[in-house]
Amino acid sequence: MLLAILASAFAMSLIVGVRYVIVSGAFAAATHARHPGLYTGLSAQMRREIAWSLASALIYGVPAGVVAWGWKSLGWTRIYTDIHALPLWYAPLSVLLYLVAHDSWFYWTHRWMHQPRIFKLAHAVHHDSRPPTAWAAMAFHPIEAVTGAVIIPLLVFLIPIHIACLGLVLAIMTVMGVTNHMGWEIFPRFMWKGPLGAWLITASHHQRHHDLYRGNYGLYFRFWDRLCGTDKGVGDFAKAHAQARLRRGRGGGAAGHAAGRRGNG
Repeated sequence: MLLAILASAFAMSLIVGVRYVIVSGAFAAATHARHPGLYTGLSAQMRREIAWSLASALIYGVPAGVVAWGWKSLGWTRIYTDIHALPLWYAPLSVLLYLVAHDSWFYWTHRWMHQPRIFKLAHAVHHDSRPPTAWAAMAFHPIEAVTGAVIIPLLVFLIPIHIACLGLVLAIMTVMGVTNHMGWEIFPRFMWKGPLGAWLITASHHQRHHDLYRGNYGLYFRFWDRLCGTDKGVGDFAKAHAQARLRRGRGGGAAGHAAGRRGNG
């Protein structure tokens, strides 16, 4: 049994790691095509982001693997495979419930991580990416990785969800985690400006968090930020793009990278 659990955990870690490489790599390539030179001078930073992210993938895989083994072997969790086991209208509702629950968990743990002692101990690893790139989505200290790794495995014991809907939740989590960090806005204007944008989080909202080091703590929705007075609005990427031009002008090497870091400080 122990070997089966370990094998399941390893397999899930591998899946999370491969998913990260594929998605972050795809959006990094999209960034190169859309904004050539945006990541110039950030090679050392991106290598560090990848290393931390792959370590996080190992951590994410452990609870996921244990739960996956328990689901298949012992019937743990409330994951179901027959789409007709519950009313069809519940399927999209379950996705929304998971996103709201995940967003709430993320908001409060993320805000906690900005307490000075916790920030210095753990969350500073993530904010050491200045500016963050498409590779930074999972660049977490192990303490932060654990807080992120446990929420979905816990939710599957509490909220029924079809296996395909769970896959959709994980896909949304991955895409939003990457696109929120890649240094430009990929989504249409109505998703980050106007009535809908007042409640949804995309890169334009999250980049303000990385600029200010405070506020804008949510992941998908602005509800908690607005309710708790921590919403700092949306920003733009002019500063990051200007720093990229500065790095390119200085040859894109270590000097340019250091200048960019000082400009963000």
